[in-house]
Formats: sequence, structure tokens, C-alpha cells
Amino acid sequence: MEKAKVAVFVSGVDTSATETKGTVLIHSAEQPENYAKTEEAKVEELIKAVADSGAKVIVSGGAVDEMGLHFCERYKLMVLKISSKFEPRRFCRTTGAVAFLKVSQPKPDDLGYVDSVSVEEIGGVQVTILRSEEGGNRVSTVVLQGSTDSILDHLKRAVDDGVNTYKVMCRDSRTVPGVAATEIELARRLKSFLIKK
Repeated sequence: MEKAKVAVFVSGVDTSATETKGTVLIHSAEQPENYAKTEEAKVEELIKAVADSGAKVIVSGGAVDEMGLHFCERYKLMVLKISSKFEPRRFCRTTGAVAFLKVSQPKPDDLGYVDSVSVEEIGGVQVTILRSEEGGNRVSTVVLQGSTDSILDHLKRAVDDGVNTYKVMCRDSRTVPGVAATEIELARRLKSFLIKK
């Protein structure tokens, strides 16, 4: 999907259950059928409101029920489910979206934007890739592959060290490389200086 607006819902895309228990007295067979129809109409109304706002992708932080998924498919909306508690925050920071607690019609300013959304296979695992080329990215993902867990741990530490070194250098460029790198460079330059003379 290209050039898509994104709506983020933290609680999920499902029909909310009532907070209290109650007793329902049914007098005829049409009443449960009418209840199901009104519930279906309400879910369709919510999903249609999201589609009418211009969103093409819905990101759910919770469950996505079958009825909600049916209407998302009817209105040609892509649904992503993020089960982590912290990932929706990062996702909103990346796309510029505002997270909503429940499904409702978002304002155009509250929608995020991505240049492309695709599902690709990396190392035998299918992953969803979101690309946002314009506007300066705040979040990037580095995919590491290794044959064993210990190799992956070493790679992860090396990437963490490199990223943190870059952060420190951006804040204050008056840093000196460690592990005797400064002394080795001084020795090389002294040697080349002496050879020239």
C-alpha cells in the first residue's frame, strides 16, 4: 500500500463489552436478531467513520474481532495488530499519528502518514515494513541475523555501542576514541613525520 494515512487505536478494534452484568428479558425471537443487527450496524458505522476520515491503515493495540475485520475488509482498510504495550507509542512517534483509546472518527490532524506499507520475508519470517522517506525519520530498525544466540547478542551489543557513541558525538564532539586508538594514531603520524625528515 502506497501513501497511506494511519489511524492508531490503543484498545483494539472490537465491540466493547459492558462493565456491569444485567438480565435481559426476551419476549420474542426477533429481539436477539434485532440486537445482533444493531450491534453490526454500530461496528459498521465506526469503521466507515474511520474510512471516511481518509485512513487506509488501522493499527490496533488490542484485539480485532471478526466483525470489525469484516468491515475493515469491506472498506479496504489494512489492519495491523501490535500486541506490545510500548510499540504503539513508537509507531505513533514514527508516523506522527495520535493514539485513540477507542474506535472513533479521527480528525485529519490526528492521522499519521507512511509512504509505503508492505509485508516482506526476512530470514524465513514475514515482517511488516513501514517506510516513511520524507520529513526526517525518528525511528529506524536494524535487522540482525546470526546462526546462534551468542552471535546475535554480540551483534546487538556492537550496534548498541555504535549508536550510543554516535549519540554522544552528536551532543559533544570533544570525544577521544578509546582502546589506545589515539596513541596508535599518534605513533603512526610521528613515524611518518620522522621518515619525511
